Amino acid sequence: MPNRYICAVLDAIRDCDKTKNYSYLLGLVEEAQVLANRMEAALHDRKDLKYDHTKHRELKAQIKKLEAKKKKLNKGKNDDE
Repeated sequence: MPNRYICAVLDAIRDCDKTKNYSYLLGLVEEAQVLANRMEAALHDRKDLKYDHTKHRELKAQIKKLEAKKKKLNKGKNDDE
């Protein structure tokens, strides 16, 4: 089945009402529910991805600071010897 937008499904539901043929209405309602669930899931995935990207940048900066601190400490240790 080709991908459809939820707007197309809603138009098909309106067509059901125009023709007063409700035999396939339940199938269209289920399809609309599936499409809405997929949209919600995609929005949550994007939010999670943005959070993960932000957290990655923070951790990367933290690692860089710790490596610089380690290098400074090692350099000070070598100067004492």
